[in-house]
Amino acid sequence: MKYSDTSVIALFPRALWLAVNRFIEKSGFVMSSHVAMSMMMALFPFILFVVALAGSLSQDLVNDDLIELIFGTWPEAVANPIIAELKAVLAGANKQVMTLGGVVAIYFASNGVDAVREAMTRAYHDIDERPFWKTRLLCLAIVIAGGAIVLATAAFEVILPLYAHLVGEVLPGETPEWLSLERLSWIFIVAMPAGAVLTCHAILPAKRHSLLQILPGVVLTLVLWTAAGWAFSVYIGRFASYSATYAGLAGAMAALIFLYLNSAILIWGAEFNGALIELRSTEGGGDNAEKVS
Repeated sequence: MKYSDTSVIALFPRALWLAVNRFIEKSGFVMSSHVAMSMMMALFPFILFVVALAGSLSQDLVNDDLIELIFGTWPEAVANPIIAELKAVLAGANKQVMTLGGVVAIYFASNGVDAVREAMTRAYHDIDERPFWKTRLLCLAIVIAGGAIVLATAAFEVILPLYAHLVGEVLPGETPEWLSLERLSWIFIVAMPAGAVLTCHAILPAKRHSLLQILPGVVLTLVLWTAAGWAFSVYIGRFASYSATYAGLAGAMAALIFLYLNSAILIWGAEFNGALIELRSTEGGGDNAEKVS
């Protein structure tokens, strides 16, 4: 597909409006609920499995740091109840968490990824003709790769303090700030969501789109996720009374609503890319124009 030289900035307002209309017309809010519920079912068992596995490999040295890394960008009011439950379960965990429980966790996590795949394919206006086994293997591969990245990060959390100490002994003066555990942890906290969103746009849709095609929606998603996280933190802290309404389910409901907002933003970011693809293709005119239905 060829595009005209029309810039993204010039088409930005029109693409935003077209993305909003398509999001509503294709029941984007309903799809966001489906993705959020699927991710909620997948998130807790998968994180429990990965953290338990990392803890067993490191003699429980990285559990707290790894949990902080995973939930570092979440609002505290949403993350704290989940973290408390994770730690309570991990305290009494046994090898079943890493055997049968691990298999179940990976399966549920692949369901969450598959829900995102369906949403992204619809948002890009693609038709997924891949057989079930191929899409399921793709989702499983992404889950396993994600778990491997988290485990590698856990290993990094163990090695980094030793490395920083050795560098501090060799280099004169103070250790550079970029070698601090806090600074590098924040790099991972920012990089992991960015990598996840980029993967969703690049791999999950039925058709492959170029980096220039998917980058606007990725950037828009990350910016809106940051703003939504801040706004939701303010809402939870000042206005919401989930504990009075949902009692012991307050933490779960807050997490579900937070995932719903993030799912809606993710889908809308893909709709924005789909709108840009159509507008830039249409602006090209002639035989190069390809309208995305």
